[in-house]
Amino acid sequence: MTDDTTTRNARYERGVEVLNHVKAQSVIDLADSLAGISPELGYQTVAWAYGDIYSRPALTPRDRQLCTLAMLTSQGGEETELRAHIPLALEVGLTPDEIVEVFLHAAVYCGFPRAINATQVAKKIFAERGLI
Repeated sequence: MTDDTTTRNARYERGVEVLNHVKAQSVIDLADSLAGISPELGYQTVAWAYGDIYSRPALTPRDRQLCTLAMLTSQGGEETELRAHIPLALEVGLTPDEIVEVFLHAAVYCGFPRAINATQVAKKIFAERGLI
């Protein structure tokens, strides 16, 4: 039987591996930025969200990002998270057209304001990357 520290470290390391695989240094940076105020939240972001959930094999990273973009859009007010996940979506193979289509589709179910806000975030990221 492994001790709690070993298990805890393994979960975190698995999360770091997933994040490195999809080139999501921004998530590791986010977790590190929480160290001074809520190190447990930073740990759970990497260990649970990526080490335990994102690493599951039933969905590809591309599919997970489609879901993530749609869910963030549906919540509204998640522009900061969208700024992290749109580049990640590009890294795992989504095209700008596919990302925009997610937001257009979200307008039907989530409303135009939320879809417009998400699209505006994407527009800035695409412009920064020279994609539009």
